[in-house]
Amino acid sequence: MARAEAPRTGRLARGTITGLAAARIGMAQLGHRVRAPSAQAQADHEAALGRILFGALGQLRGSALKVSQLLSMHPGLLPDGVRQELARAHHQAPPLNRALVGRVFRQAFGQEPEALFDHFEPTAFAAASLGQVHRAQLAGHGTVAVKVQYPGIATTIASDMQLMRAALRALAHTDMPLPAHTVVDSVMTEIEATLLREVDYLQEAEQLQWFAQHAAMPGVVMALPIASHTRAQVLTQQFLPGQHLQAWLNTQQPTQAHRDQAGQHLWDWFMHCIFVLGRVHADPHPGNFLFAPDGTVGVLDFGCTRDLSSRFLGHVAQAWAALLLPATDPQRDTAVLRAYQGLGLVRADLSQQTYSTELAPALADMQAWQVEPLTQPVFDFSAKTPPPITAARHQRVLGQHLSQVPGEMPAFERMWMGLMHLLSELGARVRTHNCPALLHVTTHRNP
Repeated sequence: MARAEAPRTGRLARGTITGLAAARIGMAQLGHRVRAPSAQAQADHEAALGRILFGALGQLRGSALKVSQLLSMHPGLLPDGVRQELARAHHQAPPLNRALVGRVFRQAFGQEPEALFDHFEPTAFAAASLGQVHRAQLAGHGTVAVKVQYPGIATTIASDMQLMRAALRALAHTDMPLPAHTVVDSVMTEIEATLLREVDYLQEAEQLQWFAQHAAMPGVVMALPIASHTRAQVLTQQFLPGQHLQAWLNTQQPTQAHRDQAGQHLWDWFMHCIFVLGRVHADPHPGNFLFAPDGTVGVLDFGCTRDLSSRFLGHVAQAWAALLLPATDPQRDTAVLRAYQGLGLVRADLSQQTYSTELAPALADMQAWQVEPLTQPVFDFSAKTPPPITAARHQRVLGQHLSQVPGEMPAFERMWMGLMHLLSELGARVRTHNCPALLHVTTHRNP
């Protein structure tokens, strides 16, 4: 397996990579224009542009691959072909060589890891978002997990975000249907803030401690951090047993009852975090969860969390309740529009007629996908529809009418998409109406 090197931090080198990507996007656009138009040609074009962006991000390394991951989890922001290519970043995490691991420890603690732990395994057993995880032995704690950050990654964030914005501007000059620049910029601003939080492992240790104290529930476990062996670039925490989702499904071959139990634990935990605590784990990809034989779920990686204001949650609940009304209900579109205006998603002066005739049809598939689990008291996630592909004509409408993205929305959308993916992979049957905070939504009453 290839070994990761330190990221290229020189502005000239990183700028050259992005400049070449922008030029390749322009060339690809010229080539696309001379081809006969067809749905397949458009899909191939989107995938080609996605490969160009992913290739540039892969060369940049640093935080760029994490940007790629986060962008891929925003349905409707980028064309589906582009988004699918960027999603490959979830599987691109080459391990650090031993010398770089030692450098991180010397900078953080002034000594090698072997001097800090009774035993430290030099080979990582798991990849983290911006680093990798080693198993170690520590007196008084037994087996621990030690997350080591890729060296130099924090210094690349600001430049990576500038370069990624430049690449997206190049993409906007193609015929790709992108949202308004204010929408894209608000998402990129949220991603940058997320990355800045995520590279501070001291902040992550605080979040881990908070969730362990406030979000503990039957069937869900979280590791406690070990402060004495934690620094901004190294996080030591209790070791959680269990397997990642696919390994658990393949080796344990859990019964439907165990799948349902694990899925219920996940659903209940996320609903409690959203509507009771107002703080969520905002990076719920499968690698951040461990499944034990008894159905207990361990939650990992709290570097990416987000507070959700009561105002934001109130408007989300208002929108969901309205979307669950019958399509023939004359109050449905009025209530949805009012909720979206409260969120700031659309202009305050957008008329009801414009929403109903233009924006509602463009949003219909995504809205139905979002609230689908709430349409039944017990929802079978093995039958969950996949995230819809937004047609180009609808993307153009969204770009015209969506005015901005609230600060909480990107994290909320990532959380919801990740949770839907987890439960679908589990094939769990989940009681979705059992959260008291959701009663006014699932009973179809407009708040």
